[in-house]
Amino acid sequence: MKRRSFIKGAGAALAGSVLIGPQALTQTKIVSQNDKFNIGVIGCNGMGWSNTNSFLKMADVDLVAICDVDNNVIKKRLTDYKSLRKNIPQTYTDYRSLLNNRDIDAVIIGTPDHWHCKMMIDAVKAGKHVYVEKPIANSITECNLMVAAQEKTGKIVQAGQWQRSGPHYKKAIEIVRSGVLGKIRLVKVWAYQGWMKPVPVLQDAAVPEGVDYNFWLGPAPKRPFNANRFHFNFRWFWDYAGGLMTDWGVHEIDIALYAMEAEAPISVMASGGKLAYPDDASETPDTLQAIFQYKDFNMLWEHATGIDNGPYGRREGIAFIGNNGTLVVDRGGYEVVTERQANGYSNWTADKMKPIEAYKKPEELNYLDLHTQNFVAAVKKNDQTFLNTPIRSGSVAAINAQMGNIAYKTASKIFWDPKKGNFGDHADANKLITPQYHNGWEMPVV
Repeated sequence: MKRRSFIKGAGAALAGSVLIGPQALTQTKIVSQNDKFNIGVIGCNGMGWSNTNSFLKMADVDLVAICDVDNNVIKKRLTDYKSLRKNIPQTYTDYRSLLNNRDIDAVIIGTPDHWHCKMMIDAVKAGKHVYVEKPIANSITECNLMVAAQEKTGKIVQAGQWQRSGPHYKKAIEIVRSGVLGKIRLVKVWAYQGWMKPVPVLQDAAVPEGVDYNFWLGPAPKRPFNANRFHFNFRWFWDYAGGLMTDWGVHEIDIALYAMEAEAPISVMASGGKLAYPDDASETPDTLQAIFQYKDFNMLWEHATGIDNGPYGRREGIAFIGNNGTLVVDRGGYEVVTERQANGYSNWTADKMKPIEAYKKPEELNYLDLHTQNFVAAVKKNDQTFLNTPIRSGSVAAINAQMGNIAYKTASKIFWDPKKGNFGDHADANKLITPQYHNGWEMPVV
């Protein structure tokens, strides 16, 4: 299945607007190996700031701009920054003004998911390179628009799926592709999150001082302010994100499909719900299983909150189950479990397979740092192909995760039509491919 067939016709884009001057598309300089690399961060409360800290471990990277709709977060980050560097970054509450800053070579987008598409496209149109957090967007159409925008502008865009930069993941992928595991018929991907407790129900309240809540909502539906929907917990509400399926799922599905060299599923079905905490404030399911059918194998995703004891005794991971053995990989390392001898199937026995030594990741090795270093190197080479997770490749996991959520929401088995770029005659599923933008915001056009 070719990637261009996968994304074809997945939804029309509406005209968009952005506060960027006419000089934007020609204003960016080529960053040479000897140049200082100037970054700005948009959304710096959580992963946006973690990414920023990772970039600043490189001596040739300077932070020159910080943007957030919450002035309280900006003040906190300026204080934090004093321990990192001596310069004082310029601050913004409107990301479009930041994009007009000609001193900025690249931006980090660390906002809630529902903002990723608009901001990334505006950024590349403004001549900026982009490091965008995962999942790259909150809908299939938005993912495809982002890929198209990168290809049209030629800017360097890395998806924040940093496991791709990890040496032991690369080795695991090499083992999977070598054929030593035999025919792989099933890939399991999972995230069991014992730390996740019930989200307490809170009443709507006044917008906190210093917060531009209307801008935070952006294209999402208009709703009263509720602390549960703000900052970290936005992940558990459909308006802004896709729950654990897109939060953790994108990381694991990314490795699974990249290793298997697969992109578009034939069908998807899902089952689950709020089975652990039925009365808490979140909307997304705390328990979910989704089955993705591909040409030569199935992929099973599952997640559960409040439980750490996942498959193979690992709270998260990927298992490639082959006729000769199973490779299990998580953030701590990998191991290969050889298949037991079965009567009549002597070719499957362990003695036919050379033992593969297990690997444990050194604690001091930081894969996020490797990922940000890879991005800076790609920008200086001006080479999108040098990236470990270029936006086109990174979009595959995000789109598949969105499909899993669509199957869950429609409570049905859905079939992807790669020629039409939709779910065939399934009207309810097709309605969920493209989001509606609200509050005067329009979906960007590429």
